[in-house]
Amino acid sequence: MADIARNHGALLLGGLLAAGLSGIVSVQTIIYFKLYPLDQPILKALVVIIWSLDLTHSGLICAAIWDFLIQDFGLAADIDIIPMALSLTIVFTAILTFFVHCFFAHRILLLSQRNWYLTMPVLFLATCRLCSASATSAEMIRLQMFSLFKAQFRWLFSLGLALSSIVDILVTISLFVLLTKSRSRSLSLNHIIDSLILYTFEIGSLTCAATIVSMICWLTMNSNLIFMGLHFVIGKLYANSLLASLNTRRELRRHRHSHDTAIPALASPRRAEAFFNSPFMDSEIQLQHVQINVEKSITYEHSGSLHTSRN
Repeated sequence: MADIARNHGALLLGGLLAAGLSGIVSVQTIIYFKLYPLDQPILKALVVIIWSLDLTHSGLICAAIWDFLIQDFGLAADIDIIPMALSLTIVFTAILTFFVHCFFAHRILLLSQRNWYLTMPVLFLATCRLCSASATSAEMIRLQMFSLFKAQFRWLFSLGLALSSIVDILVTISLFVLLTKSRSRSLSLNHIIDSLILYTFEIGSLTCAATIVSMICWLTMNSNLIFMGLHFVIGKLYANSLLASLNTRRELRRHRHSHDTAIPALASPRRAEAFFNSPFMDSEIQLQHVQINVEKSITYEHSGSLHTSRN
């Protein structure tokens, strides 16, 4: 007899949590367009894409739960059947995750002064993760039964989750190292960088933990759908992490101006430009608008008198 609580119940709870997180994504999207109307069009397009993918993903979750709880109500034997909507949630989660990983890979590229050797592994593994999830959805649609899919392609779904976790770890470590190297002796910028480092760990650890827990449930619990209920939530966490990164820029800027308004010297001018032009900071902060006035004093002796010139 099928375990209704750990199958239908897990999907219902996962769907409810995903719906709540999807609402937060929508609120964050509205806040973004209200606070940052001057952002670049490509960044606005990215936000619209993330929002659209999230809404579509939520619709597919609702359709899958409808199939399990309404259309097939009372048919315990049909718990093994994979609705098409459920299969599609996996590829939409992967697409959304891919865009978020590319976003943070771009941040790594800028902060590392366009170091492709550091950025390419993230992009490559993110692409592999997308391909793995796409193949997973395709095989689920073809086989239409969990038992057959688990017997033949357990490794494929596990590979996708593992790759997602690895990319999260790489992104977190890369940003941590780059931001740490960017720290200077000025307390004003150090305060901002420390906040970014902490925030980077919070984002990376949350998404990575959710992915790992889902993979553990997938590998150890063969007779229920708890892993899928957790998988519903993963895409929402990635969407919220990207939007939160964009929406916290104003707060970081406020912290920066509350300290010394002078911009300290970073490791190099390029690293400074990358830091201040990154979406972690307010898009209105542009390094080329910063003017540094250097006052120097020159003392010289002319015709027996001492003169001082200031520039």
